[in-house]
Amino acid sequence: MDFSCIKTKADDLFREAGFLSSINTEAEYEQALHLMEELIEEYDKYVPLIEMLSASIERWEHESDEFTQFNQRIDGLDDGVAVLRTLMDQYRLKTDDLREEIGGRSLVSMILNGSRKLTRDHIQALSDRFHLSPSVFFSRA
Repeated sequence: MDFSCIKTKADDLFREAGFLSSINTEAEYEQALHLMEELIEEYDKYVPLIEMLSASIERWEHESDEFTQFNQRIDGLDDGVAVLRTLMDQYRLKTDDLREEIGGRSLVSMILNGSRKLTRDHIQALSDRFHLSPSVFFSRA
């Protein structure tokens, strides 16, 4: 098999869209996100390209100065609170909506702002309501 044709096509591809393997600017990051939106529409057809682009986007989001503050804030979050915030966002819940699982609005607010912790009973009730394993509320570290 002669690989020269494959190499030529790869050279052309990376010349046109070098961000597939390495994002170096905000403009390339935006291009990568737009391409990802296009590829996702035909996911099965483009899985290898999606995987390559995902790795490039992930590297940029972990190494870029623009994401440093965000990444530090995320690293400092309690995993249980992060899961709770995500559930509240996905299900469009307010603090009052968790009365059965956690308690009153003030207790939910204290948990969300970090002055109180989720208890075992809270985690079990949330897990039951949202059909999740309780392990999602704990750090993977």
